Amino acid sequence: MPHDNNRLLLEIEKTIRDINRDVINPLIPELGLEDIRPVMGAVARARAAYLKELFDLSEILHDSVPTPEQVKQLRLLRMIYEELVAGAKALETAIQRGYLDVHSAPGGSEN
Repeated sequence: MPHDNNRLLLEIEKTIRDINRDVINPLIPELGLEDIRPVMGAVARARAAYLKELFDLSEILHDSVPTPEQVKQLRLLRMIYEELVAGAKALETAIQRGYLDVHSAPGGSEN
């Protein structure tokens, strides 16, 4: 019985991989580092905006607490940053699992 379970689980894993590749791969062209750099840049800029807002806020607060509006702005920047991180991680996972085609940079090794 456990052997049958393992076989089924392997078949499920392969089916999931095949379906994801069939659905995702046609939507995104073959990727290289230069194609992914804008995604990494967007994440970095969102992180920077969030951290800058935090530091700017701390400079004007002194011993007080932030206003609801200030918290709302900080939360918005955090949500943007976290959403972009989640997207970048989803892209990384898609590459790792072979859902997307990748090409190597000139002179680089194939991924």
